[in-house]
Amino acid sequence: MARINAINPEQATGKAQELLTAVKGQMGGVPNIFSTLAQSPASLEAFLNFNGALSQGTLTPALREQIALTVAGKNQCDYCASAHTLLGKGAGVAEEELQQNLAGSSADEKTRAALSFVSAVVENRGGVSDEQVDSVRAAGFNDDEIIEIVAHIAINTFTNYFNRVAQTEIDFPVVNTNNVAKAA
Repeated sequence: MARINAINPEQATGKAQELLTAVKGQMGGVPNIFSTLAQSPASLEAFLNFNGALSQGTLTPALREQIALTVAGKNQCDYCASAHTLLGKGAGVAEEELQQNLAGSSADEKTRAALSFVSAVVENRGGVSDEQVDSVRAAGFNDDEIIEIVAHIAINTFTNYFNRVAQTEIDFPVVNTNNVAKAA
């Protein structure tokens, strides 16, 4: 049962209504994360702006979803694991790969290096070693991409924590993170 209730988009008012109407226009519907975040229109607006800016970055949509899955796995967020598994499929990532991504791994060497870095950042709360940064660089990621990886970790950590606190009702095919390693 949800700890923080979602707002019915049809009954929203003011800034919440404006933001939820925009979400519905972009997505065709309003997933529960958005209607629950709308309890704080400032938080929903901040999330949408941050997410919108990152979508214009240099990382591919597939890698963004793979990062989101690794962060969700580390933080044991079933809502985000469920949402990003569906979004990852939409970005062209194979089902088997998505399962590996949830555990911070990949069949692709470059993606595996990125997700290993993501895991290290989450597990060590940003306190990574020179070797870990050098390793992601050696895999072909430049400073712009490394910064974007960290930004994606941050936004996904926010949604993981939010959904765990709120116990947002999962409105996607459910993916369970119980067997995935927890963050430190």
